Amino acid sequence: NVIDIPKQLEYFKEYKKRLESAIGKKRTENHIKKALFIVSAGTNDFVINYFTLPIRRKTYSISGYQQLILQTATQFVQDLFEQGARRILFGGLPPMGCLPVVITLFSNHAISERGCIDYFSSVGRQFNQMLQNELKLMQIRLGNHGVRIYLTDTYGALTDMIQGLGRSAFDEVSLGCCGTGYMETAILCNPKSYLCPDASKYVFWDSIHPTEQTYSNVFKSLRPIVDAVIRD
Repeated sequence: NVIDIPKQLEYFKEYKKRLESAIGKKRTENHIKKALFIVSAGTNDFVINYFTLPIRRKTYSISGYQQLILQTATQFVQDLFEQGARRILFGGLPPMGCLPVVITLFSNHAISERGCIDYFSSVGRQFNQMLQNELKLMQIRLGNHGVRIYLTDTYGALTDMIQGLGRSAFDEVSLGCCGTGYMETAILCNPKSYLCPDASKYVFWDSIHPTEQTYSNVFKSLRPIVDAVIRD
């Protein structure tokens, strides 16, 4: 029930019209040209729509599905460019085999064996490389229009934290803070849910999403890229 990419693009076009009526066409174009666009897409497509639900797997091989998501993602970046975007950060897929929900659903012994499942992470690594190649080609093709397109290494940053590398150490890397930590997300993680005593000690808030501390660490690791994109 999420808002799909074509609908989000429609909303952006509507936003542009409202902005133009408020500040004028020229100022709107300049505003969008200097704005930073952050695109995060793909994780749910693989974890839920492909690996968990059976419908997509009946239609696509994993390589075919990677191509489908790749085409959708790159077309969206192209559409943003055509709407005036010039500074675009695309978040790479995380190590999907390390998400608590993936471990719970696909580990042979979900309670006792909470290590990352590399097959699912490898799909993310492959996709990130495919996306990196496509975005580099787009950067070359559109560079003379002042475009800056970067793929952020969310995968590496999150993997380092899960493996205990770097200055920030976490007490729990394979369970979420909310509820049992095995499966809860969305409505299953609500104001009445049990919570861990200190979420900052957990990599994951629920069975899919990182905690505030994890997001903060990821941002700090990506700060040089962010600075490079927004620098005038």
